[in-house]
Amino acid sequence: MPNICVFEDEKFSKLLPLAYMRPVYGLRCGMTILLEKILRQYPRVALDLNCREYLVEIVKKSHLTAIINKLSSVSSCLFLNGRILANLELAKKIPLSGPDEIFVKGDTVIAARLSKDNLLSMRDKMSKPLTADVFKSLGLPEKIVDVKLINYPFDLILENPKVLIEDIKALVRLGTLKGKVQSSAVVYEKNAVFIDDRAEVMAHSVLDASDGPIYISKAVKIYPHSFIQGPVYIGEDSIILGGKIREGTSIGPKCKVHGEVAETIIHGYSNKQHEGFIGHSYICEWVNIGAGTVTSDLKNNYGHVKVWAEGDMVDSGQMFIGSFIGDHSKIGIGTKLDAGTVIGVASSVFGGGIPPKYVPSFSWGGAEGLTEHKLEKALQTAKIVMSRRDIEMGETDDMLLRKTFEMTKGRRGKTTVKEEKEDI
Repeated sequence: MPNICVFEDEKFSKLLPLAYMRPVYGLRCGMTILLEKILRQYPRVALDLNCREYLVEIVKKSHLTAIINKLSSVSSCLFLNGRILANLELAKKIPLSGPDEIFVKGDTVIAARLSKDNLLSMRDKMSKPLTADVFKSLGLPEKIVDVKLINYPFDLILENPKVLIEDIKALVRLGTLKGKVQSSAVVYEKNAVFIDDRAEVMAHSVLDASDGPIYISKAVKIYPHSFIQGPVYIGEDSIILGGKIREGTSIGPKCKVHGEVAETIIHGYSNKQHEGFIGHSYICEWVNIGAGTVTSDLKNNYGHVKVWAEGDMVDSGQMFIGSFIGDHSKIGIGTKLDAGTVIGVASSVFGGGIPPKYVPSFSWGGAEGLTEHKLEKALQTAKIVMSRRDIEMGETDDMLLRKTFEMTKGRRGKTTVKEEKEDI
């Protein structure tokens, strides 16, 4: 059986804080995470995975058959960058078989096909992200290849509407309505809708697939007076409590959502149960967004939105960019988030008003200033939140939060309101 290894490279840090609690290939775009899209293009392969060492246990929980941070006993392997946003052309551009060579785009190694001595030399390098230098030190021929990469968090948002359409069409037979649709609910373009088992679309709801497909997963409940405009994906056991779910939105499993959401990815297990607007944003797992919270996704001067990445404010090149919220963070009622706001892991933002555009992980406060969110208090809250979904916070989850706290300790307290308000 052919073998592939999906790896993290040194540029994972540009995808923080979204990638603190998962490898880059665990980020969601469209219906699925990036890894699933890669595997769809290389079916019937044995899988090795490379990630940061502290993520090994969490990766094992999701990918039981994969070999992690080691290499299988095989004679050849195709290494693929985990930031690839795979499409139908990937396996044609980077075939499984062929001579040893490296595939590059700019200064990034996209893939490498290795065998014999070249593969052997990689075995002691698998315990951390595989840098471009590691591959280029092999001295192999390089081939330029045009493959889409996720470089910054906002790339996930920009690509989501198109990828949603590709994923839904590839994975299900549209026009299939297995669940229950109440007679007073309205479905436009039924042949572009998929509703799975035990899902229910309640009275006076509207599903509009005129401009893109709609996928409603198993056991989803769409409450009365909900408007869903495709392309949209709603994950298993999620609940839509009324309001507008507009085009380009992906909602992961076990979320509760109300109000207006547009062109946003909600990774899973997160809540936005009240009125308020979330647009062009990425919300990680176990996030709670309080009543009346709104995200701006457009600057007053209609200019490009800047987003924090690796300590710098990066020009997204886009007019519409919302917020990026890390795992286990909580946003209090009436909070107003500027376009391009980044909130780290396990932060508690409250008090109304407009907090800084960059809120480091484990921060506590808001517009009036930030202090440290104590680790043990953050862990206690996380345990309570997870238990409400009948999930016990295990040793791996505890370790991930503790490790993130340790890695981000030097960042907290360094953001001031004055510095961050200059880009409204």
